[in-house]
Amino acid sequence: MIKFKDRINPPNPLLQGGISVYFKIAILLSILGFGNANAQKTYTHIALINATAHIGNGKIIENSIVVINKNKLEMVNSITGIRLNPSAYDTVIDLSGKHIYPGLINTNNILGLHDAEAVRATRDFSEVGNINPHIRTLIAYNTDNIITPTVKTNGILYTQATPRDGLISGSSSIMALEGWNWEDAVLKADDGIHLSFPKAITRKFTEEEGLSVASNKNYNTEINYLNKFFDDAQAYCLTTNAAEKNIRFEAMRGVFNGTANLYLHAEKAKDIMSVINFVKKYNIKKPVIVGGKESYKITAALKKNNIPVMLNRVNDLPDNADDGVDMVFSTPSLLQKDSVLFCLQLEGDMEAAQSRNLPFNAGMAVAYGLTKEEALASITSNAAKILGVEKEIGTLEEGKLASLVVSDGDILDMKTNNIILAYIAGKNIGLTNKQTELYLKYKTKYGIK
Repeated sequence: MIKFKDRINPPNPLLQGGISVYFKIAILLSILGFGNANAQKTYTHIALINATAHIGNGKIIENSIVVINKNKLEMVNSITGIRLNPSAYDTVIDLSGKHIYPGLINTNNILGLHDAEAVRATRDFSEVGNINPHIRTLIAYNTDNIITPTVKTNGILYTQATPRDGLISGSSSIMALEGWNWEDAVLKADDGIHLSFPKAITRKFTEEEGLSVASNKNYNTEINYLNKFFDDAQAYCLTTNAAEKNIRFEAMRGVFNGTANLYLHAEKAKDIMSVINFVKKYNIKKPVIVGGKESYKITAALKKNNIPVMLNRVNDLPDNADDGVDMVFSTPSLLQKDSVLFCLQLEGDMEAAQSRNLPFNAGMAVAYGLTKEEALASITSNAAKILGVEKEIGTLEEGKLASLVVSDGDILDMKTNNIILAYIAGKNIGLTNKQTELYLKYKTKYGIK
């Protein structure tokens, strides 16, 4: 009779002598270069020529030359008048008729922070408790998230992994959509703290009563609670040698010394005005309004106080019964007209999966007042400025990271957005995902060309 333990632990002659023969073989192969990715031919000096380059700051270069050298952009210029020497590059790619764009930036999103939102154990974007500035999304970011490849396919290369829930949710980080782990993917760690500012007016929807609006009975209590925390945190951060460390107060140092943003989530004009007074009271150096559905009503105050806006999704319904049906569509152009710095983001239902539609939200804004290059800036250079990473990404400029995408047509139009090539910090990344695999599978099965 064979015992169970004998079946699962048979003697293995290859494991005798302390070191596996397999391990010895692996070492030998690595020395010889077999199976080593670094032994394969890699292109680090690449010239992309003849495409239309959309710089991201409003400029366009027809018949461009964009040169990638290792992880940086070495040249972004018109190819007209340049005598190209192909031998000077590892490879030259002719992109005639194509369009080059900076990698798109997905701000204020839970992408990479959950696997199945219905399963609490996988929801790494939310923590118990009401005041959690010390909670970091950085180490929770999952580079193997199954949604991420579907987002890259539409040109999004970076995301702001953002915490949710509570009064103070925690700190976000700027992550690339490529890497073995969060340490590989991080572009900027702990870029800011997220605060859901108390609402003066609450909204409730029930099937019986429909939508009801009422004053928030707990508003003063919530404001006092918030002020108490900020008073204590500010006093703590003024000291350099606290007798006992408070991890919540320590997490607020960047907010008070100006090295981190304070993201204040607020929608209504009245709440945004309260936010402005709040940041003045505590001398917050880098405030950002997140949401800002009624920000168009108070653009003068936002501009005067130099406060940018992360504007919520353009494909949404108006909040008020007397708003125009196109109010949400037109808000980006109203902010642009009044010179308020803003970017677009997609917080809301299924926001991680919705990330792929970021360029099309910007495209919707084009139909309601923005130019195409202004709309592009709202998901590239403007986003980079607000996040504080404009020296690394956001535009196609020499010296910045070589993070770009190449599309067959207009990236903002779902009919022509077809990303054929993408680089993150000079690395050519894959653009396949489960959806594209199924598309090709059944296209082949039924002989569709």
